[in-house]
Amino acid sequence: MFQPAPFARPRTAVTTAALAAALLSAGCTSLAPQYARPQLPVAASYDAPANSAADSALPAWRAYFAAPALQALIAEALTQNRDLRIAIARVEQARAAYGIERAARLPLVAAQASGQRQQVPADLSLTRKEMITSQYQAGLGVSAWELDLWGRLASLRGAALEDYLASDAARRAVATALIAHVAEGYFDVREMDQRIALARRTLATRQESYRIYARRVAVGATSRLNLAQVETLLLQAQALTSQLEQERDRKRHALQLLVGSAAPLPEAPAPSANAADQAFADTLPALAPGLPSALLERRADIVAAEHQLRAANANIGAVRATFYPQVSLTAALGTASAELDGLFAGGSRAWTFAPSITLPLFDGGRRHQNLSLAEARRDSAIANYEKTIQGAFRDVADALSAQAWLGRQLTIAERTLQVQRERARLSQLRYDNGAAAFLDVLDAQRDLLSAEQQLIQLRRAVLGAGIALYSALGGDPAVAAAPLAASNDLPPDHT
Repeated sequence: MFQPAPFARPRTAVTTAALAAALLSAGCTSLAPQYARPQLPVAASYDAPANSAADSALPAWRAYFAAPALQALIAEALTQNRDLRIAIARVEQARAAYGIERAARLPLVAAQASGQRQQVPADLSLTRKEMITSQYQAGLGVSAWELDLWGRLASLRGAALEDYLASDAARRAVATALIAHVAEGYFDVREMDQRIALARRTLATRQESYRIYARRVAVGATSRLNLAQVETLLLQAQALTSQLEQERDRKRHALQLLVGSAAPLPEAPAPSANAADQAFADTLPALAPGLPSALLERRADIVAAEHQLRAANANIGAVRATFYPQVSLTAALGTASAELDGLFAGGSRAWTFAPSITLPLFDGGRRHQNLSLAEARRDSAIANYEKTIQGAFRDVADALSAQAWLGRQLTIAERTLQVQRERARLSQLRYDNGAAAFLDVLDAQRDLLSAEQQLIQLRRAVLGAGIALYSALGGDPAVAAAPLAASNDLPPDHT
């Protein structure tokens, strides 16, 4: 509520405007510490075998994951995944919070109209007579508009902007991780499909072997012990198939949760005679890791951590400003009259101008503790930023190491499979010729199935290492660098 007074003369109005302009021009001081990016807390290069340190741009996710079925799943997940929707909502919350802080630098101008009638009893009246008074007023007012002489509001606005940018970077990190998780889930399902196809082929073979040996027992051509041993292999194949079917259903359900909708998942491929050899026709392009310093711009989680550090730095400036006087203005311009019909008559103009200055003299150390808290939070943000960089460095190093060593393991597994196939063939041949016991055939067939399953798992692991490296390097550059699609760009006046 404001109490209007008579209008100022033109010279008074000009003087008041000049004073306000001078105070506003002084509000350019910032007490926030000068920001300096912490030094890189990791080695200058990755310690990984057989990988070039040359830097190159990462491909878009559609170029890196070429399978049409996988591309469809990723596109659906980027639209429907609930974790990503939550991250987007958090960005909008931070955007609104920045808008609130941005509006704080501007005065709140309010229109007001009021009327009052009052009866004063005779014993309270100065004239010792009963009185009835009226008062009506209307106008525009500014209430307690703080002049940001020491940059407190500017620091709070800068901190809110950095929080907004951090939340958007966090949203991009969620999107990048989502792409990697969907790709992992897709290849998990593909792995199970291939292992089930191999198990079913083995099951069909052992069912035929059981039929043949049952016939031999019936005609007395072999012992029941051999039939029991063949049946043991058959039961093992049946149990393995059931276990793999259950695991595939679990992985398909997990993939559907990631996608966020009931989108159809890729169908299992038809069994082939050489399922272990034809597994995972999908390949991923080779990536150049570059230098760790490139992660500072590529990784959205590092970008988010740096914005959080900048926000903590700006908050120190806001707290420091509380040690200086706070100047605020309250003003009003309008009309006032004792009669309603005289509210807009000549001579009813009214104004008021009431600047104020406040400087706490004693607060029990509250401001010093607030400053200590802000500085401690800044130190925590520095440690979090450095930890995020170290974690990213480890992610890349682990993925590079996995690619190198899994490649060697895959070569060994392929050779092992060839040896196991030859062993199984020779064991069967020796048994048929009476030169070996049937137990040798059983052992060879068990080891062959294990080698075939292991080869599929290793090929899946190689793809997983490629996905991990792509994600660790920052993922799709468009996803990692683009602003929120629904917002197009930063809120107005973000500089």
